[in-house]
Amino acid sequence: MSLMKFTRYLIAILMSVYYLFNYAFNNYAYPALSREGAYVFCYFVGNEVEEQRLHMAVSTDGYHFKALNNNEPIIMQTLGTGCVRDPYMFKGTDENGKDCYFIIGTDMNALEGWTSNHCLITWRSYDLVNWIDETVIDIRQFAGFEHTNRAWAPQAIWDSEKQMYMVYWANSTEENDTAGHYYAYSKDLKTFETEPQVLYGRWNEVDPETGETRNIQCIDGDIIYNEKDGYYYLYFKEDITQKIAYVRSKSLTGPYNTDYTIVSLNYWGVEGSSMYRINGTDAWMMIMDEYGQGTFFAQMTRDFENFRQVQRSSYAMNQLRPRHGSVVSITEEEYYTLVEAYGVQK
Repeated sequence: MSLMKFTRYLIAILMSVYYLFNYAFNNYAYPALSREGAYVFCYFVGNEVEEQRLHMAVSTDGYHFKALNNNEPIIMQTLGTGCVRDPYMFKGTDENGKDCYFIIGTDMNALEGWTSNHCLITWRSYDLVNWIDETVIDIRQFAGFEHTNRAWAPQAIWDSEKQMYMVYWANSTEENDTAGHYYAYSKDLKTFETEPQVLYGRWNEVDPETGETRNIQCIDGDIIYNEKDGYYYLYFKEDITQKIAYVRSKSLTGPYNTDYTIVSLNYWGVEGSSMYRINGTDAWMMIMDEYGQGTFFAQMTRDFENFRQVQRSSYAMNQLRPRHGSVVSITEEEYYTLVEAYGVQK
């Protein structure tokens, strides 16, 4: 048994009574024990130019994260606006079938305004330390998107039928300033093989109270496949309530049902939700940016529909000052590679 695994089990034993009490009497989630590997959290920290950079933190249990590189940027962007927001990191393979990691993010400087960007930006790495192939994807190159003024929060998911990545993001144009989710396919996260198509939007929606037609913005999509029921769950920021909601579909590209379900449990407005599995279990964490408070909120599910809050004292990431980011599972060896390369906060 490795030292990391032994430490994980020891802490779980010591905390089990505390967790059980809160689970039984206070309606908190019982934190699932991470059984293998480790985790890396990729995020940015603010709206100033120097804060719109890629930061990373690591965890051995999936709950408590410590900053790499003294919480200074890991990657310095050289293309596009020079600023990146909403980074999504995930495991994948390159066009030759070699295992790698990708990061895809919003190429945007918030100081230029909230309707000022039209590009996505990507990187890839084979060791989590050296990031290469920095690439800007300009959405304006596609017909109908020439006047894009938002291209936000991109993510990607592998489509086994197409044998390509489905890249999806929130997009608006000068002609249609209400953002909705769009998608396109890519083999290498550098170019699109298909034209952007609508994935899910809330245009011409009828207000059930007034009967009026309205357009409602949809941003920050996060698609997770539920192996238990065969549905793709699309979580997004519900703009009226400022909560996280989901719609679902049996097909990755939809159609997704129009009757959304609110799932976030906190009081404050949230955005930028991101889900990841606790290794070796069927428990999934959903973390989200309490953007008005400068904090993150976490909750847990095992069926993608019913959630319990994770007690704030049971996880640690707020000390990082994170904004909208993502967590991905890594191996113990990759964890130690990152710690050796950048150092980790004590």
